[in-house]
Amino acid sequence: MHVVDLRNFYETALGRLTAELLSRRLKQLASVSTGHTVMGLGFAHPYFTAMAHEDATSFSFMQAKQGVIHWPQEGEANRSVLVDECDLPLVESVIDLALVVHGLEFADTPDDMLHEVWRVLAPQGRLVLVIPNRRGLWAASESTPLGHGQPFSRHQITELLKEAKFDVTHWDTALHFPPLRHRTTMATARHFEKFGRLIVGAFAGVTIVEAVKQVYAFSSGKRARRLVPRFRPVFLPAPHGMRASRQDQFP
Repeated sequence: MHVVDLRNFYETALGRLTAELLSRRLKQLASVSTGHTVMGLGFAHPYFTAMAHEDATSFSFMQAKQGVIHWPQEGEANRSVLVDECDLPLVESVIDLALVVHGLEFADTPDDMLHEVWRVLAPQGRLVLVIPNRRGLWAASESTPLGHGQPFSRHQITELLKEAKFDVTHWDTALHFPPLRHRTTMATARHFEKFGRLIVGAFAGVTIVEAVKQVYAFSSGKRARRLVPRFRPVFLPAPHGMRASRQDQFP
């Protein structure tokens, strides 16, 4: 989806409700402390209010295929930039929290994207992913952004994170009501969301995953074999016509 389509969705009644309910889950999941650096990737800035501390540094990276818009507001200093999600313009280990929303499902190579997020995260830095649930109703409806791109199952996400050297620390779900714009559906959505995890958790609209960056001693799966030079004495032939002494027998 284009960034304009994403922005327009969050300006609708259903989009505002989606942001409200997801923000509640994210606020319970992960908090940010003073001095932390928060990176949004995809279209994550509608959720910064729930995640970021007022004294934290936050900025929004938007993927090249989607386009970029000014953020936070016109007239304020811009903190959004267009990036290649597999080649972020950051040095290693500078991010405390990476929030990825409307990002992984639109990446051509999700595994490369997660490896790049791992690179810029600080040791024990946290990654929070909001991903369309493959089994949910929202992924089957093209009326919202969650119905576009590639949805994921819990098993698929687990394997991707494991390959990218992340340890999953928490799972959650959200958007347990159907993606309908009917007034009645949206009026009851807040009440239904309280008990939705117990009733239709496996079929929720999104899966929320928190994972921690792990740093290992060896980046590759196989440890390189160290070659140690070995020396042995070698007997040299004595010069012609001369008797070899004991010292001449060794190099």
